[in-house]
Amino acid sequence: MAKPGHLTLRNIRKQYTVNGNAFTVLDGVSLDIAPGEFVSIVGHSGCGKSTLLRLVMGLDGEYEGEILLDGHRLRGTSLDRGIVFQEHRLFPWLSVTDNIGLALQNSPLTKAERRDAIQQHVELVGLQGFEKAWPNQLSGGMSQRVAIARALVNRPEILLLDEPFGALDALNRAKLQAELQRIWQVEGITMILVTHDVEEAIFLGDRVVVMEPRPGRIKRIVPVATPHPRVRNDCNLLQVRESVLEEFREETIETISNAA
Repeated sequence: MAKPGHLTLRNIRKQYTVNGNAFTVLDGVSLDIAPGEFVSIVGHSGCGKSTLLRLVMGLDGEYEGEILLDGHRLRGTSLDRGIVFQEHRLFPWLSVTDNIGLALQNSPLTKAERRDAIQQHVELVGLQGFEKAWPNQLSGGMSQRVAIARALVNRPEILLLDEPFGALDALNRAKLQAELQRIWQVEGITMILVTHDVEEAIFLGDRVVVMEPRPGRIKRIVPVATPHPRVRNDCNLLQVRESVLEEFREETIETISNAA
């Protein structure tokens, strides 16, 4: 089992320059995520959710503030952070096993240890029997399972998920949400999910971070006290859902009022 990471964001501010003008994407974002916690981040398009994940992953180092993992400032990408995107990004000329194994190219493990790690993660995501399958032989849900296995095979401290199920149909989406909940409980690592789906955020998260756009700020953090594993029709989850949705209703009313 991997060591869960403790992530701290302190007053994060991120700007882009568009046509010579500074555009603030994130402003004053501070958040403390405990080791092993599952945090969901929701908000309208343009609130900086995916930008925040890119900063945590180390794909963009141009920002103000501090991002700390276990008390140390993050600098660039590292094996201690894995990421899964909306698109599975599998290489079509590689098998399931080889796609997962790509993440171990810079690993100190021996060949035998790599084979064992890959097989363990094939089993973790429920793809036994598909080790030699090609990506074009897999469904969308199976392809995302491979992507999750690839992100986890290095035993990262944190797994970042950027709309990982956004391209799937409703049935596959629900199935993989339940699978991700199981994988999180088995692995015990810290997970951060960015999603537009409020129900998904609540079903999976220990806390739901609601962001507001232009510039992106944390509007509210909603705890989800229901223990895991969860069922979707739990009355407590439904109450949290209404509480989160109310934040978006207020934001919509405010936008309409300002436009008028």
